[in-house]
Amino acid sequence: MSGRLDGRVALISGGASGMGASHARAFVAEGASVLIGDISDEAGAKLAAELGDAAAFIHLDVTRAEDWRAAVDTAVERFGKLDVLVNNAGILDGGPLGTYTEEQWQRTLSVNLTGPFLGLTAARDALVAARPAAVVNISSAAGIQGVAGAHAYTASKFGLRGLTKSAALELAPHGVRVNSVHPGGILTPMLGAPAGITLDRGENTLTRLGLPEEVTPLVVFLASHESSYCNGGEYVVDGGMTAGRAG
Repeated sequence: MSGRLDGRVALISGGASGMGASHARAFVAEGASVLIGDISDEAGAKLAAELGDAAAFIHLDVTRAEDWRAAVDTAVERFGKLDVLVNNAGILDGGPLGTYTEEQWQRTLSVNLTGPFLGLTAARDALVAARPAAVVNISSAAGIQGVAGAHAYTASKFGLRGLTKSAALELAPHGVRVNSVHPGGILTPMLGAPAGITLDRGENTLTRLGLPEEVTPLVVFLASHESSYCNGGEYVVDGGMTAGRAG
């Protein structure tokens, strides 16, 4: 690796598995120190041990403001500062109108939208102190276009796209850039799809699911000084899903 994140300290929510774990591994390989936040204690501790002294784990329920404050404090105490926040944690839940419950709706928005808001709130002062700093919000292709039957998920990801832009405007004068990444169908435990699945060209132009490792390089770029002129942007990694229906 090239050391593109040398000396940077990152907090990654949902960092124990899937895309979050891919990001954590790449960040450490690129020279960063990483605090992995997740509700899965066993998986998080195992990954931190794998990554060595450059990584640590903390239990993080992104719907709890006190968990976020503890995570930010731990990052600063353990590694000396906080340069990068990656709001990666999310859940996927759906169902048709008439059967999808208010409880499901509230839970999805609580994790996918309120969680990043609480993260930004808790990390703001530490990020400003470490300027230049960066926030990467992991939204979704569903934050660009609608998805039938995934009303709360779609609403939460559109909301995160909007939160990204408002935070980018507010924090830019303080030396903090905020951008969003919009993956399409990525082969992770959350998606629950089998490996090797093929898609038709109406679902995406590359007719396959993506891999976490195909999203991570963009997250690394947005966390690094290479993206110093990127702020408030939305970056799509979706195999052409949002390009329009092919054929």
